[in-house]
Amino acid sequence: MKHLPPDDAPADSDARGQRGIQSLDNTGQLLDALLAAGRPLALGDLARLAGMPAAKAFPHLVSLQKIGLLMRDAQGNFLPGALGLELGLAALQRLSPLREAEAEVAALAQETGLSVALAVAGPLGPTVVRLEESSRPQHVSLRIGTVLSMVHTAIGRVCAACAPADGLPGALALDGIRMEGAALESVCHADGSLHAAYAAQLAKIRAQGMDQALGHPVPGINTLAAPVFNHAGQLALVMAVMGSSGSYDTALQGAVAQRLRSAAQAVSWRLGAALDAQAPLA
Repeated sequence: MKHLPPDDAPADSDARGQRGIQSLDNTGQLLDALLAAGRPLALGDLARLAGMPAAKAFPHLVSLQKIGLLMRDAQGNFLPGALGLELGLAALQRLSPLREAEAEVAALAQETGLSVALAVAGPLGPTVVRLEESSRPQHVSLRIGTVLSMVHTAIGRVCAACAPADGLPGALALDGIRMEGAALESVCHADGSLHAAYAAQLAKIRAQGMDQALGHPVPGINTLAAPVFNHAGQLALVMAVMGSSGSYDTALQGAVAQRLRSAAQAVSWRLGAALDAQAPLA
């Protein structure tokens, strides 16, 4: 479980440009190393990962243990302590997925020249809550508040792929009232099990960490959609780019898809998701 920021996560430029205390910087190296490992570590292993001698690391770790940022288990390994957990919870409680995604949405739209949408799993289904229009002329029928099909749209299928399996049949029962909605019997058997083709489609989305809709349901518009996760590994948002057919590379390994995946992962990291728990989803 890796909690270090992705390479393109924005740095705190004010803090980075100021003079700090060398000993605290060393302490930070130890905390970073422990978080990157994602498991309790012995003194020697932790010091090695932090790039310092064990004799130098030990006084820092003693102080961290005294103030509650770290603790030791029965084997003497170091792991996050009560104060560390409380600080993490306090940070998570103040997070707003939409606020954390705002900078990525603006940057993604500017860099790609495409429209960018954010959607959440609302009471009626996948609902558009943010839309950054492209500077290029294009007809995108989405609006804030649009509720999308979980069968016929890329955004909706990403929601379905990340939804708890036991709640999916109930969610699909409402698909007929959504934009480009599908009848329940077209994807779900009477016993609540999914049709094989739809189940395979969702499994593919989980495996590739992204979905695409090419010219459907809106003719002439191609969409790529990727999930954003929170600290509990649950779907927080779906981020999507949309553009006219032929205006951009829609390949899942193409430049636009990679930029979208990077933006979604950056927001997931800000929401506390472990980087190695993200795409692919399986």
